[in-house]
Amino acid sequence: MTEQRSSYDDEISLVDLAAILVRRWKALAIIFAVVVLAALAYVLTMTPTYSYVSVYEVAEQAPGGEGNADRALESANTVIAKAQSLYIAPTTRELLKQGGLESLPFSVNLSTPEDTQLVKITSEASEDRASLVEKMHSALLTSIASNQQALVDRQRASLESRLESLQASLAAAEQSTSSGAADLLASYTEQIAMTKDRLGLLQDGRIAQTAVQSLEKAGTSRTLIMALAVVLGGMLSVMGVFLLQFAGLVCSSLKEQES
Repeated sequence: MTEQRSSYDDEISLVDLAAILVRRWKALAIIFAVVVLAALAYVLTMTPTYSYVSVYEVAEQAPGGEGNADRALESANTVIAKAQSLYIAPTTRELLKQGGLESLPFSVNLSTPEDTQLVKITSEASEDRASLVEKMHSALLTSIASNQQALVDRQRASLESRLESLQASLAAAEQSTSSGAADLLASYTEQIAMTKDRLGLLQDGRIAQTAVQSLEKAGTSRTLIMALAVVLGGMLSVMGVFLLQFAGLVCSSLKEQES
């Protein structure tokens, strides 16, 4: 019977918990205020960042099938892989050398929107770093465009060479009196038309935009930070009050044992 009564004495009801919170409301308020004020100080001192986006349209050729990928002279994913492997590191080293920096104060992310052949370069930085972001993006776009232009020039030279060869063959066929001359004329004429179409559809790559700043601020919003601070402050204040109560009980128990 005594053990059962003792177990009841050790139990704490919801009323007891509420009473603890009421008795220690000052500690509850202080802990809550400290957390919220710390979050407010952080929000007021944080530097707003923006997203800067550059876009490059890859060079196109005559379609070999269906879909955007068939129009691209070089797929956007291939362009991104080249940029990540060949262009980013040298460009970063050059910018660090010019600015006397140890590291870039922003990251550079390359991606391609789904079902497109666009190369998208994205960075998040504060407004005072906008010029550095623009330099980085411009250097990457220049490297990408230079490589793409070399591919376009080679493709155009190949098609023009083929066109000259076909036209020379057509001229020779027109002078021929053989029985198969008519078939050759038709074949060469068709191939010349196709080659001209391919030349006409060959398009250079294009820089669509360079480091355009977003209208909205990037990163976690101040409102969300304060909302999380309120929730966290409430949790920590309740936990703190119970810890204080527990510490007080422990101290009282120790004093009783000593006396």
